[in-house]
Amino acid sequence: MNNYMLTIQYDGGRYKGWQRLGSGENTIQGKIEQVLSELVGKQTEIIGSSRTDAGVHAFAQIANVKLDGKHSEMEIKKYLNRYLPQDISIKEVTLVHERFHARYNTKDKTYLYKIWNEDYTNPFMRKFSMHVEKKLNIDNMKIAGQYFIGEHDFTAFSNAKSKKKTMVREIYSLDINENNGFVEIRVRGNGFLYNMVRKMVGTLIEVGLGQIEAEAIPTILHSKERNQTGIMADSAGLYLERIDF
Repeated sequence: MNNYMLTIQYDGGRYKGWQRLGSGENTIQGKIEQVLSELVGKQTEIIGSSRTDAGVHAFAQIANVKLDGKHSEMEIKKYLNRYLPQDISIKEVTLVHERFHARYNTKDKTYLYKIWNEDYTNPFMRKFSMHVEKKLNIDNMKIAGQYFIGEHDFTAFSNAKSKKKTMVREIYSLDINENNGFVEIRVRGNGFLYNMVRKMVGTLIEVGLGQIEAEAIPTILHSKERNQTGIMADSAGLYLERIDF
């Protein structure tokens, strides 16, 4: 059996997330497995690095799949791109070591969040960003963002559905930049809880609007109370940007 790494892009707007939940569920994983199974003639399962939520997009999701080796990397790539929906694209198919595991070998992940911060809507990016009409105080958001860096218990920024053994995660960097009407928040860490990035971004937005003090972030983290955080940002603005091994 050969082990292949897939580098995948997708517009997650019409899907229920990455993870296949059942035979009838409309998910990214399910769509790719369906096409791969047709290629090889038997039920095939792929393993993804990150279980992105419903509506979340990806520039470079990574998955691996073990196949019998009858098909070349290029054949697999062409077949997938021919039969997958146009909102899912396979950038690369690479033969990797047989022990490579897309989830267990992940060292860190980078997410990007896009906020359209103008007093008018952006018709071209309305499905790929969150619109915040009032001007955000970027300086205050940057101050607040620095409190997330390091190892913390992120229970307050998780969803009640999170069922991890530990809620502790380490954030390596969090950068906020303005770019042609967009406020872009890029966060890199060793892992993220269910809805964690969207809750972090929602809290930073409320800091930018003056509704939460920047210095309140450590208190919110320490409280472990989910009702202490800000809004949960829209899924449309979130992108899985990079995975490192």
